[in-house]
Amino acid sequence: MLYLPGVTTLRLDVARCTGCGACLEVCPRAVLAAAGRKVRIAEADACIECGACARNCPAEALTVRAGVGCAAALLGAAVGGGSGACCDD
Repeated sequence: MLYLPGVTTLRLDVARCTGCGACLEVCPRAVLAAAGRKVRIAEADACIECGACARNCPAEALTVRAGVGCAAALLGAAVGGGSGACCDD
């Protein structure tokens, strides 16, 4: 599932990436992919900004403003009964 194009706050600093793959293991949406000895953002528009990749990156190569995107909207809808509409800021 893709969300609104071009709105994710996910950023990758390729120079800092060590290619450990921790982010690949924890991303629930397959946003990231291996690229030789590094990682690349394969499908940015699938990112739900959960923050798992950034929290698990030992090199701090990934940043994302967790809780501001679609993940927050979906969780809020599940818990609070909201609409579940993503990224309608």
